Amino acid sequence: MLRVAPRFLDHVAFEVSDLAASRRFYAAALGPWGAREVTFDGAFGYGPEGSEDIWISTGNPGVAVHIALAAPDRTTVDDFHAAALAAGGRDNGPPGLRPQYHESYYAAYVLDPDGNNLEAVCHAVDPHGGA
Repeated sequence: MLRVAPRFLDHVAFEVSDLAASRRFYAAALGPWGAREVTFDGAFGYGPEGSEDIWISTGNPGVAVHIALAAPDRTTVDDFHAAALAAGGRDNGPPGLRPQYHESYYAAYVLDPDGNNLEAVCHAVDPHGGA
């Protein structure tokens, strides 16, 4: 019987310097997951309905963070990268295999307006015969 592991990441919250720019960026970059924006007490959360687990608020950004999001397939990784760049993100690694992690680690990296590293990663083997 296949055992499904419990979700490891509950939520991530951090401060941003330009709330309007970051709202545009996260709404676009997380669109490939069907993410929506919710608000609570001056902060904005993003994610699929019921899983709005990435939260931003106006403040003083500190040390850059790295957030890795599980993508269901490689197309989502590709769509994430394109959407994030179109929304003002900076490329930090185009979509592609990262065999230094494992043979089917397919990921893309983008820096948000404050320099935080947002990653989309798919661990599935390529259905077209590649790794």
